[in-house]
Amino acid sequence: MSEVPKAFPESAGQRPRYGVDAPGVPVLFAAAGAACCLAAAARWPGRIPLAAAGTILLANAAVYLHTTLRGKLRIWERELDRAGLQGHEHLLDLGCGRGAVLIAAARRLPAGRAVGADLWTRDQSGNSPDLTLANAARAGVADRVEVHTADMTALPFPDDSFDVVTSAMAIHNIRSPEGRHRALDEALRVLRPGGKLLIADPWPMARKYVAHLGHGTLRSLGPGYWYGGPWLGVTLLSAVKERPS
Repeated sequence: MSEVPKAFPESAGQRPRYGVDAPGVPVLFAAAGAACCLAAAARWPGRIPLAAAGTILLANAAVYLHTTLRGKLRIWERELDRAGLQGHEHLLDLGCGRGAVLIAAARRLPAGRAVGADLWTRDQSGNSPDLTLANAARAGVADRVEVHTADMTALPFPDDSFDVVTSAMAIHNIRSPEGRHRALDEALRVLRPGGKLLIADPWPMARKYVAHLGHGTLRSLGPGYWYGGPWLGVTLLSAVKERPS
């Protein structure tokens, strides 16, 4: 069901607030790093390895926060520019959260529509449809954004509804491989022939997505999309829905 905006003023002079992805993770990195550094400062046995571990953990927390607060936003701006949107497309963002990708897309769609779908879990801090719509209003794009409470594995949209389908670090949250495959199949179902699919997820997942789809290209999104370090880097799957022969 589509969510209707409440009384959020357009262009309220505030920046959108997108929250932190899985906020417990950087807190854990930082707490463990601080504990190691304090133990080293107190001259516990093995203080040099403790100091090194603490420094690494604190660096992981800093890199993680940079990604979730700034890095991923810049990268999605770049990738949406590369997508060559003409401004009239209908775009669906799966697992839209508080709207970082959704709103970046909406800014490029003055004659189009940006639709977000999410179950509003707490993987991202403070998720709710109202907050997503508030962010759209702050960005001045509320007139071209709508959000739906919807399961990615059973989307409430007709076949061939969208020109572009995006998803940022969402599909991997589905627990079973079968569920992730259903989400991919649903994304293709609602995508028009010739439409673009852009999915950002960790490398091991993205590689399996390509194997399931049978086509598409993979590209690392680089250090700006590291959740702590290269071992938690993000890969972009790009695919085009084939036109019927």
